[in-house]
Amino acid sequence: MNKIVDRFNIIQSNIKKDKNFNKIKIVAVSKTFELNHIKPLIDHGHVHFGENKVQEAEIKWRDFKSKNKQIKLHMVGKLQNNKAKKAVELFDYIHSLDSQKLADTLSKSQLAINKSLKYFIQVNIGNENQKSGIPYNEVDAFYTYCRNEKKMEIIGLMAIPPNDEHTNKYFKSLSELNTSLGFKELSMGMSADYMKAVNYKSTFLRIGSSIFGERI
Repeated sequence: MNKIVDRFNIIQSNIKKDKNFNKIKIVAVSKTFELNHIKPLIDHGHVHFGENKVQEAEIKWRDFKSKNKQIKLHMVGKLQNNKAKKAVELFDYIHSLDSQKLADTLSKSQLAINKSLKYFIQVNIGNENQKSGIPYNEVDAFYTYCRNEKKMEIIGLMAIPPNDEHTNKYFKSLSELNTSLGFKELSMGMSADYMKAVNYKSTFLRIGSSIFGERI
């Protein structure tokens, strides 16, 4: 069997140890890898894939996705406002909704082509200046704006915690906020910490190098 599929199956086996594993989706983050490198996992039946750059995703996926309707594409990186229109055309999920300006553009873009995407609000869970995201104490108001004013389908929260020894604390905090807002989905956890995220009720795991190998 292919190495990529082997790695994916190991991750899936780990997740199956959790009682809620049926609710968990693995977003295989395929950024920088060409389609022929990703294809074995598609042939294995996997449908959720993540990219972090609109232009790269468009070149890689547009034609393939138009012929393979089962593929669900996730935008997992920083989304620039000027790329929002193309992102709406290509992606099914956006995990990085991080400003009112972006919400305005995305809402207008999806209305123009009569397409409804699913969104995660990105939370700056560690209050880091170098990271995007809505401040923790402003998430409720931002969610209300997106839902009521912009008619966007917000399905949960997303965060990338600081790279330190307090990952569990940040995951716990995000999970509690997610639950308090009534969300059923939560985008949290990557290659190095996905099982910790599972312990705190993550339902979308964004996993790249542990599946596809190290990027060159």
